[in-house]
Amino acid sequence: MRKSKRVVITGIGVVSPLGIGKDDFWKAIVQGKSGISKVSLFDTRDADCHYAGEVKKFNPYPILPDEKVLRYSRHIQFPILSSYISSKDAGHSKLTPLPEKTGVIFGALYGEGDLEGILEALVNRTPMNSLEKEMIANVFLRNLASIVAGYFKIRGISSVISTACAGGNYAISYAFDLIRNGFLDSALAGSSDCLSKASFFGFNRLYAMAPKICQPFDKNRKGMLMGEGSATLFLETLDSALKRGANIYAEILGYGLSCDAHSLAIPKQEGIAKAISKALVSSGINTNQVDYISAHGTGTYANDKAECAAIKQVFGKRHNKIPVSSIKSMIGHAMSAASSIQAVACCLVLQKGIIPPTINFKTRDPECDIDCVPNKSRKKDINVILSNSFAFGGNNCCLVFKKWSKR
Repeated sequence: MRKSKRVVITGIGVVSPLGIGKDDFWKAIVQGKSGISKVSLFDTRDADCHYAGEVKKFNPYPILPDEKVLRYSRHIQFPILSSYISSKDAGHSKLTPLPEKTGVIFGALYGEGDLEGILEALVNRTPMNSLEKEMIANVFLRNLASIVAGYFKIRGISSVISTACAGGNYAISYAFDLIRNGFLDSALAGSSDCLSKASFFGFNRLYAMAPKICQPFDKNRKGMLMGEGSATLFLETLDSALKRGANIYAEILGYGLSCDAHSLAIPKQEGIAKAISKALVSSGINTNQVDYISAHGTGTYANDKAECAAIKQVFGKRHNKIPVSSIKSMIGHAMSAASSIQAVACCLVLQKGIIPPTINFKTRDPECDIDCVPNKSRKKDINVILSNSFAFGGNNCCLVFKKWSKR
């Protein structure tokens, strides 16, 4: 039997509507800034909603000065850049190959990239140059992790997990398992999604979008707003991190998975509660040890209600004593990227001792009887965090992060 290893996070990289890199991102979320703006990537005149968390004027080149990265479409540039920032933050140079047993595990939902233009060229038999031909490979969702692995010359394993909005947490959990059981020494784990016309108009047709602002847990919430971005964590064994003298943001204690088996779009309290309970058991902690919950918190009526009910079911009388906030109020719902961006926020909460707020909160909802850290960030020494992510199809995943300490 393999001896389980402790797994820690030593690098974080983020591309978000509120900034690229941990410093700009953190400064914005603790100030309660909104990254929501009018969509400029495509025409929204035929939609009911015109706002989203868009990464404006995105250009990876100043941060990653390599012309090769410009050959990729936007939805590939996002994870390459967040992975570059993460590995550099962990103390690895792009010029120095990562350890042989390093993997790339990513969650992703949409892989359209420049699909519309490519389809038009294929249908019309328009001659394509070599760059456009490469773009075709970029379109397929399954290739995302392989392209990132190829870019960084990572020869462990590469895998894409497409469990919708929980994809980032699933990817981090899988990487965690592979490392603690000795199959990998380290991994770039995270998720990425970018705004596309197809996904934006799809959610408009579902009537799930708020007109202009996202108000998680507010009595008068009107729905979600879409977002985009990417986040990557560098995971490795504790022994490796200590040997290298690396900065340790957090230790991953465990995770919990469940499937509602109920509805493609409507969450179920029991399934969410089961994932939370499994995460606590897996991590070897009790409900009294959780100091903060990073909520899925989409701002839709059904999701917020089910998440709050599940928290109440698991934590009992403590349910409204634990701070629970949603950064989606500031950056929108970045689909698969949402949970890995949350993971970056959790690492910084543990390091900085500040909880980001749920902004746009005005009116309490009796069905969401939690402490949602309304509108202003809060200083608090945090030791253990539960990070929630729930997805279409009832795919639920909860991660538990702990401030690293010798134990």
